[in-house]
Amino acid sequence: MPADLSKLSFLVVDDNVHMLKIVRTILNGFGVVKIYDAVSGPDALETLRHETIDIAILDYQMDGMDGLELIKYMRDEQRMENPYIPIIMLSAYSEKSRVMQARDQGATEFCAKPVTATDLFRKIRAVVDRARPFVRTSIFFGPDRRRHDPDKYKGPERRSDDQAQPNVA
Repeated sequence: MPADLSKLSFLVVDDNVHMLKIVRTILNGFGVVKIYDAVSGPDALETLRHETIDIAILDYQMDGMDGLELIKYMRDEQRMENPYIPIIMLSAYSEKSRVMQARDQGATEFCAKPVTATDLFRKIRAVVDRARPFVRTSIFFGPDRRRHDPDKYKGPERRSDDQAQPNVA
């Protein structure tokens, strides 16, 4: 059963106008009505200051402020009103090191380019249907990076559930 995405607002950030149009067309195909575009990190931050955004889709590599820097800023509670926004990172570079960098900076999902409607829909469904709790440590704030079944790991370094922050987005 397809999710009703018509009530959600999206921010799409990419310095490639052609890619913005592609993602906008895909989102429109999903029934999304409220889509905000930004061609740079600073433009995205301006939109975030004035609009309520439910899900952000960011390009990894942009001129000036790249996607990683933008995530770092978006996850900063001192600077942002809602640091819990789900973030889907798009990148033509999908090697493991880049995926891990995005995850470690606070991306919720990672989607490789060329993006397909099926892949993007899966990522959106993941953040909507399976929202992960947020974790705060001395060096990280963002969605829980663990994707495996936490009940299977019983080792000495297993985090307790009380260390995770609730996802209030």
